[in-house]
Amino acid sequence: MNLTHLDEQNKPKMVDVSDKENTTRIATASGIIEVTPEAFSAVVANTAKKGPVLQTAVIAAIQGAKQTSTLIPMCHPLMLTSVKTDIEELPDVPGFKLTVIAKLRGKTGVEMEALTGVSVGLLTIYDMLKAIDKGLVIRNIQLENKSGGKSGDFRR
Repeated sequence: MNLTHLDEQNKPKMVDVSDKENTTRIATASGIIEVTPEAFSAVVANTAKKGPVLQTAVIAAIQGAKQTSTLIPMCHPLMLTSVKTDIEELPDVPGFKLTVIAKLRGKTGVEMEALTGVSVGLLTIYDMLKAIDKGLVIRNIQLENKSGGKSGDFRR
């Protein structure tokens, strides 16, 4: 199997997508952050000292998706047409599940943008709650599904 990010001399390269067709591409990623009951209550009641945790995480997730190519070396800068987020309260964990859906019409996929959005959003929750909870755990960051492009659709 050839690695697409290495050239003939085994040097890193960005994949050339010049000849690929523009298609609508959508990717959904998710992840979970586990928190203590005290931290969960502070978020739900909106009493965390650093401000509105979930609203800030949504903004961070969108910003993270938009900044993916500046953070991941071989990612192409993309013109995203949509980034949608959802945060589900998980009282039994306790914790929160963040889902990010990234969309564009272009020559390369948006999986990394969705995954980066989830990662940055969850890290933002971590940052805003670390004074309350030293044992925060981020887990299960994963691609849920993707559509568009030559490699076809994927669904977990």
